[in-house]
Amino acid sequence: MNRTQLYLLGILSIIILATSACKKDDPFIPNEEELITTFTYTLTTSGAAPVVLSFTDLDGDGGNAPTINGGTLQANTTYTGTLDLLNEAESPSESITAEIAAEKEDHQFFFATDGLDLRFAYDDLDANQQPVGLNTTLITGDAGTGNLRITLRHEPNKNATGVSMGNIDNAGGETDIEVTFPITVQ
Repeated sequence: MNRTQLYLLGILSIIILATSACKKDDPFIPNEEELITTFTYTLTTSGAAPVVLSFTDLDGDGGNAPTINGGTLQANTTYTGTLDLLNEAESPSESITAEIAAEKEDHQFFFATDGLDLRFAYDDLDANQQPVGLNTTLITGDAGTGNLRITLRHEPNKNATGVSMGNIDNAGGETDIEVTFPITVQ
C-alpha cells in the first residue's frame, strides 16, 4: 500500500469508528416524571364503610387549586390501606399505580402525622425486600385531629438509615407527589 492508500484507509477507519460509537443498541430513555392528577388512599376495616382520602388536581401544578378530602377514622382500630394514583389528563386515564408496581425498587411512600396517634406498616416489598407502600396497615390510637402527610419518593436510598422503617429524613431521591390530608380520629 502506498502512502495515499494508507491515509485514506486511516480516514475511513476513523469515520467508521466515530459513527459506530454514536450508535446505541439500547437507547437510553429517562424515567420521566409522571403527572399525578388523582391520588386516593382507601382505608378499610371490618364492619365499617371504607374511608377514602382523596386528592384531585386535573390541571396539574398551577392553575386551579387541588381538591383534598380528608376523613374520619375510628379510634383503636386496624385498617388496611391501598393507594391508587392516576393521570386523568390522559384519555383514557393512565394508571401511575401500575407504573409504581412495575418499578417498585425506584419508589417508596412515606407516611407522617402531626397531632395524631397513627402507626403504619408496609404490606408490600420490592424484589430486594425493601418497602414500597402501595399497600399498608394503619393502626389508630386515641381520638384526636390532625394531618396525615403521604409522600412518594422516586429513587430513594432504601438502604439509608431508617428508610426501610418509613423515615424520610435520609431517603434522598425526588418527591413525585406529597399530599396532606386532614384527619379526625374518634
